[in-house]
Amino acid sequence: MYNAANAATNENQTMSETIDKGRRQLLTAATTLTGAVGVAFAAVPFLASWKPSARAKALGAPVEIDISKLDPGAMLKIEWRGKPVWVVRRTPEMIDRLGAAEPFLADPGSERSRQPEYARNPSRAVNPEYLVVLGVCTHLGCAPMSRFEPGDAELTTASPGDWPGGFYCPCHGSKFDLSGRVFRGVPAPTNLEVPPYTFADSGHIIIGQDQGSAA
Repeated sequence: MYNAANAATNENQTMSETIDKGRRQLLTAATTLTGAVGVAFAAVPFLASWKPSARAKALGAPVEIDISKLDPGAMLKIEWRGKPVWVVRRTPEMIDRLGAAEPFLADPGSERSRQPEYARNPSRAVNPEYLVVLGVCTHLGCAPMSRFEPGDAELTTASPGDWPGGFYCPCHGSKFDLSGRVFRGVPAPTNLEVPPYTFADSGHIIIGQDQGSAA
């Protein structure tokens, strides 16, 4: 016998199941779409992180510089960790004058100064032709000036006209030779600091990466 009440109940159950199924399908689709969008947005900063930002460089990420066009006797200035870095391409004459300054230096062997072990030598460099130092006086942090010309009448070491060339800090008179080694009798206590660096090739230097370490 046909029962109208039962028929209505069955019909309501069928409609409810259809609606629930539709809701589940919609929810699944929405979740999948949201997940896909989330993955897409998450991938952007992840991929971007492979390239150091300007902020990352300032905080210490290695910086590669092109020295292929740096003329002999010239100096290149860049920034690393918020500090100036100087790269000087020394001429053979400049390298020869390093020995003449040693009797007047406070730390000629760089025993009390900061530099990587591979720069603890008279030229304070991996390659004697290229000096790499922080352009910050070790006294109070002023910026020394390049005074590369020997015999500068305004600067002396022991007697007038004997200046071998180097750096001069105008703030308090500290003097450094062409390897950044500090002269005796000046306020600066140590040599100019040599940062970690390595040669990527003959025309490029990476500041902030030690010689022989992996990139």
